[in-house]
Amino acid sequence: MENKDYTMAEAISEAKRCLGCKVPQCRKGCPVENDIPAWIHELSMGNMGNAMAIINLRSNLPAVCGRVCAHERQCEGHCVLNKKGQHINIGRLERFVADFDSMMNLSGPAIVQKDRGRVAVIGSGPAGLTIAGELARKGVAVEIFEMEPETGGVLMFGIPEYRLPKGVVRNEIRKIARLGVAIHCSVTIGRDLTIDDLFDRGFDAIFMGTGTGKPRRLDIPGADNPGVRYALYFLRRVGLWREGYISREEVPVADGDKVYVVGCGNTAMDAARTSVRLGAGAVTVLYHRDIDHMSALRSEYDDALAEGVQFCWNTSIKEILTDANGHLCALVLSTPEGERRVEAQKVIMAVGSSPASRIVSTTDGIEVDDKGYVITRDTPYGMTTRRGVFAGGDVTARPASVVHAMQDARRVAEGMLRYLDAVKLMQEIDNPKAQ
Repeated sequence: MENKDYTMAEAISEAKRCLGCKVPQCRKGCPVENDIPAWIHELSMGNMGNAMAIINLRSNLPAVCGRVCAHERQCEGHCVLNKKGQHINIGRLERFVADFDSMMNLSGPAIVQKDRGRVAVIGSGPAGLTIAGELARKGVAVEIFEMEPETGGVLMFGIPEYRLPKGVVRNEIRKIARLGVAIHCSVTIGRDLTIDDLFDRGFDAIFMGTGTGKPRRLDIPGADNPGVRYALYFLRRVGLWREGYISREEVPVADGDKVYVVGCGNTAMDAARTSVRLGAGAVTVLYHRDIDHMSALRSEYDDALAEGVQFCWNTSIKEILTDANGHLCALVLSTPEGERRVEAQKVIMAVGSSPASRIVSTTDGIEVDDKGYVITRDTPYGMTTRRGVFAGGDVTARPASVVHAMQDARRVAEGMLRYLDAVKLMQEIDNPKAQ
């Protein structure tokens, strides 16, 4: 994946290639329906403030989206010039505009009066940050509650630094905080506070954007060995170490380890490339299907291959073996050629995850499906089976990426505004003298 930043001249030159289609397919390919031709046109004339203002209408995290969105499947993949292999580099242009805006502090947010109610947002990943930004801009007093020592969720502690620099994440969060959003870190809802506690503190509505922190487990003999870790846990530990919250020894891949990653999505690519960068002796991705069925972007696969990651297709683990000291020592693999044994020190499972039950188990009235995902309704969109509690993002099983979580959160924000306005109207009807 191309990570080189544009110069101003290069960005304007690239923007001028845009055809300004009357029916822009690029916008149809964008989950948040960013008005791509409009802001690219402003960029082509050097109007950076105007370009940023247009982007801000649809996206709260443009510098993030410019780096981690699946552009080849979304906006760039739909660009009419893509038929000739010459699509506009929309992701790099969005990233350029957002970075320039942060560097020059162009678009200072207008803080509106917070008179439409109070909302608590649980979790500060893509969904939580989007909800906070959307509601704060519409006159809602928002407070974020984050269990980690710093905000950002998967953006800060799940996506590797080489794909998403943490300074970029912090810049985006600072913009949202400047909208008047209050942030509380190291607070775990379901342990330190409950949903009922938040309502008792006077919040009119609550949003759950807690993601999926519970890994999916495969039924493999020996999978309970300490040398087996799950990708989300592994990447989170690396993120905490990179930011100085834990020591290097607490990261579950050591120098020289032979690492096997199970799965072939973008998270598996992140885990594999991160292992290489940590100094692993060899890193191999095992996938039970062939390359044409992997869910990872082809660009992510190409980058992993270029960094030395090996791939074994149509291969799965039959058994995980342990030595006399209890350490993981080898794997028995099932391959097209038959069974074979390979030396290994670490296995990283990147095979999916589901929501943790911490909040649901401490709250009455929030129903989940048979896989643990929170059930929500369409009217108002995003509300759970408990009145006033909304949910969005991965915890509801709808999104599959950062931008899809943002897309879902925008819809939930609209549902929450309808609910808040209805609550306020009923309060005015019941207490006319308070007006």
